[in-house]
Amino acid sequence: MTYHPKSDFMRVMMERGFMADCTDYQALDEALIQGVVPAYIGFDATAKSLHVGSLIQIMMLRWLQKTGHKPITLMGGGTTKVGDPSFRADERPLLTPDQIDANIDGIKQVFAKYIDYSDAPNGALMLNNAEWLDDLNYLDFLRDIGRHFSVNRMLAFESVKSRLDREQSLSFLEFNYMILQAYDFLELNRRYGCLLQMGGSDQWGNIVNGIDLTRRVLDHEIYGLTSPLLTTSDGKKMGKSQDGAVWLNADMRSPYEFWQFWRNTTDADVGRFLKLYTELPIGECDRLGALEGSDINDAKIVLANEVTTLCHGAEAAAAAEATAREVFEKGGVGDDLPTLVLSAADVGDGISIVQLITRAGLAKSGKDAKRLIAENGARLNDAPLSDAGLMIDAAALADPIKLSAGKKRHALVKIDG
Repeated sequence: MTYHPKSDFMRVMMERGFMADCTDYQALDEALIQGVVPAYIGFDATAKSLHVGSLIQIMMLRWLQKTGHKPITLMGGGTTKVGDPSFRADERPLLTPDQIDANIDGIKQVFAKYIDYSDAPNGALMLNNAEWLDDLNYLDFLRDIGRHFSVNRMLAFESVKSRLDREQSLSFLEFNYMILQAYDFLELNRRYGCLLQMGGSDQWGNIVNGIDLTRRVLDHEIYGLTSPLLTTSDGKKMGKSQDGAVWLNADMRSPYEFWQFWRNTTDADVGRFLKLYTELPIGECDRLGALEGSDINDAKIVLANEVTTLCHGAEAAAAAEATAREVFEKGGVGDDLPTLVLSAADVGDGISIVQLITRAGLAKSGKDAKRLIAENGARLNDAPLSDAGLMIDAAALADPIKLSAGKKRHALVKIDG
């Protein structure tokens, strides 16, 4: 469908590639023209940080606010106790209330960098659905809300159907998740006048449920908008790298490693990622994305700097670029590299190079580290490393040593004090 939006927000969503689907393009567009539209995205607190896979949603909320509307970041203090089964093969591990609260505290740190929570008319709200979910009376909820849900229809949703088709167990606890998420939208509309829920396209069924419930209970018209589920051009899920999730919190993923993730973007993804993850004008994104050969590397540095500046600040981005130039162009060490600090007791009479590579995060296991060495992918102070039996003593660590896995992943190892 080709729709030509009138509102700034819808135009940005379409031009920059954020839009997968919308329940009613025209009616939402009209609402966005008429006044400030409160819109929310829910984030379950399953870890102490969000990762790059959530960044597209955070950027949607940022653009919403930049175009004059009111973002609501909804923490899933209640729904995390259940766990979203959407397109998962198994049940999520259940977290304790204390774990959930700790995770929420960690996640909140990210949002303040992207969104303004001031008292302005479009100042953002940070809410927690435990506020209305924790005290629900089960019988009242079943009678008042549960009666609006058809089990036949719930079983037909792709997120549930795909699990059942594979004959994988879906617990009654998880089956309730979509009802609770629908109820969130109802409560946000009732309490805060929220008109729009956004999320990844895997949330389409949950969003439609909330719209339908709100129409039945309050007779209010509200809307849903989804973003595409992003994969890189080589088919990998966005937000994962060779060594695990690319977290947004600096204490879980250093700004340098974060910068490096974006610098290593595949050529074919550069233009698309510039539109989604930076605020550079569309024309500039297209120009940079069309560069070829070695010139595309300059575009990747622009991408890495812009995204890192938003997440960690301009100083962290500049330091990461300086370290990268030191490491890659001059063969130096670079102060900002991920660093493994060992105590004298850790080293003792000597520590194996395999253990150092693993503990520095350059390999997932000793077996991986040995394979890396056998395939000539490991380097010690920029020299090829061929002996998997090499032992490193305290004297060798008097100055920091640099370990490398391939051309792009590096770490320093040093002794404390």
